[in-house]
Amino acid sequence: MKAISKTEVFEQELEKLIEIFKDVEESKQKLVQGLLQETAYLKSELFVMHQVLDEVGMIKVHPTDKTKQKTLPIANEYRRTANIYALNIKTLNGILGKDTMEGEDPFDKWLQEKMSKDE
Repeated sequence: MKAISKTEVFEQELEKLIEIFKDVEESKQKLVQGLLQETAYLKSELFVMHQVLDEVGMIKVHPTDKTKQKTLPIANEYRRTANIYALNIKTLNGILGKDTMEGEDPFDKWLQEKMSKDE
């Protein structure tokens, strides 16, 4: 099995996000273009950090006193980056949700037809 690179993770994530936003209004696509790229970058960074964490773990335990632990700097960075990534996804999802809600609602269409008939 071929190992995946950071660049491949970035490209796959960006491609996925662009695909998700392909039907969104063009002006909103332009608005989120940078955020899509930033989010894909964060995903690729998380991928690299996750590989390191798989090797070293998130904490270093004292060899003779298991009650003493030290959080590794990469663990804090991973958590921080994961939180930013999650916030970006939440923001993008909100934009995506607003765009789909702005579409023509069947009830609104029915109501407009009903009102125009009554006039």
